[in-house]
Amino acid sequence: MPITVEPNQSFFQWLINVKLSRIVIMVLAVLILTPLITHFYLSKVERSNNYITHSAHSHIDLSGDFDVTEIDLRVGVEELIRIRSSVLKELRNIEKKRQQFKQELQSYSKNIEELKLELAHQQTNLNRLKISVEQAQVAMHEALQQNTPDLALPERLLPDTVPPYLPPIPRNRSRNCKMFTCFDHSRCSLTSGFPVFLYDPDQYPVMNDGWDVDGFLKTTLKQVLGYNPHLTQNPAEACIYLVLVGEALKDMDDVSENVGNHKKLPALDAEALKRLPYWGGDGRNHVLLNLARRDLSAHSGDVFSQVDTGRAILVQSTFYHEYFRPDFDLITSPVLGPPGGDVWQECTYMLPSRRKYLLSFQGEMKANKSNILRKHLVGHDQELEKENHELNAFMLQHLKELANTFTSDKFLFEFECIPANDDSMKTGPQDWALCGTDSSRRTVLKDSTFVLIFAPTSTDYISTTLVQARVYEALRSGAVPVILGGDQIKLAYDEVIQWKRVAIFFPKARVTELHFLLRTIPDEDILLFRRQGRLIWERYLASVQSTLDSIVAILRLRLNIPAMPAETVAALSVFNKTFQPLLVTPTGEVEQEESLGPLEPPYDSPSFRRNYSLGLTHGDQIWNDWGDPFRLYATLPLDPLLPSDAKFIGSERGFRPIGNGAGGAGKEFAEALGGNSPREQFTILLLTYEREQVLLDSIARLRGLPYLHSVVVIWNSPKLPSPELRWPEIGVPVHVIKAARNSLNNRFLPLDNLKTEAILSVDDDAHLRHDEILFGFRVWREHRDRIVGFPGRFHAWDLNTKNSWLYNSNYSCELSMVLTGAAFLHRHYLHLYWKWLPQAIRDKVDEYMNCEDIAMNFLVSHITQKPPVKVTSRWTFRCQGCSQNLSEDDTHFQERHKCINFFTQVFGYTPLLNTQYRADSILFKTRIPHDKQKCFKFI
Repeated sequence: MPITVEPNQSFFQWLINVKLSRIVIMVLAVLILTPLITHFYLSKVERSNNYITHSAHSHIDLSGDFDVTEIDLRVGVEELIRIRSSVLKELRNIEKKRQQFKQELQSYSKNIEELKLELAHQQTNLNRLKISVEQAQVAMHEALQQNTPDLALPERLLPDTVPPYLPPIPRNRSRNCKMFTCFDHSRCSLTSGFPVFLYDPDQYPVMNDGWDVDGFLKTTLKQVLGYNPHLTQNPAEACIYLVLVGEALKDMDDVSENVGNHKKLPALDAEALKRLPYWGGDGRNHVLLNLARRDLSAHSGDVFSQVDTGRAILVQSTFYHEYFRPDFDLITSPVLGPPGGDVWQECTYMLPSRRKYLLSFQGEMKANKSNILRKHLVGHDQELEKENHELNAFMLQHLKELANTFTSDKFLFEFECIPANDDSMKTGPQDWALCGTDSSRRTVLKDSTFVLIFAPTSTDYISTTLVQARVYEALRSGAVPVILGGDQIKLAYDEVIQWKRVAIFFPKARVTELHFLLRTIPDEDILLFRRQGRLIWERYLASVQSTLDSIVAILRLRLNIPAMPAETVAALSVFNKTFQPLLVTPTGEVEQEESLGPLEPPYDSPSFRRNYSLGLTHGDQIWNDWGDPFRLYATLPLDPLLPSDAKFIGSERGFRPIGNGAGGAGKEFAEALGGNSPREQFTILLLTYEREQVLLDSIARLRGLPYLHSVVVIWNSPKLPSPELRWPEIGVPVHVIKAARNSLNNRFLPLDNLKTEAILSVDDDAHLRHDEILFGFRVWREHRDRIVGFPGRFHAWDLNTKNSWLYNSNYSCELSMVLTGAAFLHRHYLHLYWKWLPQAIRDKVDEYMNCEDIAMNFLVSHITQKPPVKVTSRWTFRCQGCSQNLSEDDTHFQERHKCINFFTQVFGYTPLLNTQYRADSILFKTRIPHDKQKCFKFI
């Protein structure tokens, strides 16, 4: 049969066809000739037998003329037997050859199928390499088109001398100080890192005789400031100098009569300030801290009002309107909490939204013993004070009547302390004082939906320690502050904190409308107030640490100096520098071939690109929502996206639109990442414990996975891996990191070798196909702030106890968690897990050796207020036959029930949200033309 070579046929394929043709011809020849030969021999024997028989009969008929001997017959029979044996032998040989040919044919067929698979595999690799070459050419073209090089971090510019002496400025100028007139910016370059120097309060006291700084404050301040990354011990390089002045006045009887004439206060020694070694004559770049802790009286002293503080910035909780310098001085909250640490136990549950009392107040109007600003008031000012006093009286009378009004709402108003302190009620201006103990007030606040806070009766004050303390107590207990006279005061750190999301500011003149307003606020908004209040309290008010960090961060923000980078954990390899692990090329089961993307060298995600613009564009969100104003992170999950046309106009560098912007089906889809973000890769983070072969098999399955940057294995066992282990060579770096101890919290270590934003957290026994991984990666790129993964779970209400949650993995049309045993999440959440999440949660994870995935779901849902995203309906999460599987134990589920309820207690509510949404591939189950390819063939 003729053999032709097709134009598009390779030589290798032609050679296979030639061999097959020859084999087929030989087999056909044997099958046709064998019956013919056999028939010929049998026919010859038959003719011989007939001839002998016929001759014998003839001879008999011829009357014995011819006699056939017995020998002739025997010879004839033997000849026939010989012929038969020869034919049978020939037939056996032919059958044997036929079987050999059949086996060879099967072998060749098998080889053909293997070669076809290998050809398809090589074709897939060729397609990947073509895509890789195209992507590399695009990257090279982008580099050539770029006119300017990437910006590198400039040298850190620091001063090298202490502030030189300058003559003091006049008092009238210092009272009008602004950052641009009284602050020396030359000591604080953008790249300085904002170094802060603290005067030792014991070595440099600035108080007059008989006054001293609170011992707790002195010790705590030095301790907590030591944890601040901006602290420096070198005064020559400092940007600002902190001076702890002391607490405000404790007993107003100690104030001399000339206080009313604005001459001096006995606490602060102005001459001691000038003797500070780095004062520089005028106090520029000095920050004077007056942190109230024990004295919560309404007028707990503006110790700076009678002292010439030069160009120094004043920080305290009590300020007069007359002496406060906006955008220069800083109002802070009193230091009422512990030095630092977890403060969640101080907070109460956010639910139910409406509590026993709609509105409460505990306090008493008392006469002030000082008349600092009123003695000199004349004319119009006296009339204003009189009107203000009458308004306060009317407001008090209306509230007393409101408490006695018949209504379904309950009020708790205590306008007289029991027992009343009659000695304090003297003539003179009046103001509010606290009633009861901290414990008794907290009990009432926990039962109050709203709490009433009165602004100072005197309009001279822009802030008092008492008002700030009452706001502190309200937020700690989850009661929404309602500040009567809120339009005349400022709260702590108001230049960065959006207090209108936390408290209700109500003019005194509208007190008759107060009840109506509170009734119109729905449960959802009450919870928003309460949630935001807890965030502000925990982050900025709860402890000495948060107070000091907030003050430093706000001063740094004024200069637009970035925070110090967030700390990472050193990735220490289990191998020493001289050991070279054994590498082998993985062999085994090959996945169904599909071109899923280019094979590229590792590409790090761009980092720290928004150092100097983040505070300008997203300052409000950083301070009031999802951000962390105290640290600088390489990237954030909510970094802004460019519009679609920016991929082609002006900002196209780094983008890989599908079909170069024309779009397309599966083929074009596999050639580029597309989406709204520039190109990137992901890192696989594996946690393992003494399951070497399971781990090696999991790593081997990652060979040839597109967009994979590297694999980081956290070795959780104290027993190091055997040096004889043969590690798979998968085409990307594999880092095996030694954990300090065996803990499931190590799954989320913010290691310094994690170079991509996208982290795929995977159990060592998880079995995910390449297409599933890449589909999950593409979905995560559109939900960068959420957990995106495969195994979905949900929290269910316990119908038996009706007061707790249960962890559930049964079939459900809703889910609220995606387990991090196979899920993508942003690198930023690894930092927050260790730096922001309360230590009590990590301790509970260690106690149960369980629940770290639930904790991460709580954290992300709390920050984003969004549920996770589950992808695909097909996945095989657990490997078959893997031993030491914790989730197979019933105790595992019992512990997870307890974890959900404990985490709810820590957070104050359950942040998990339900979702009925699942992501499947576009064109999945869509009928498309034969010349088109789906995005993913099997998803």
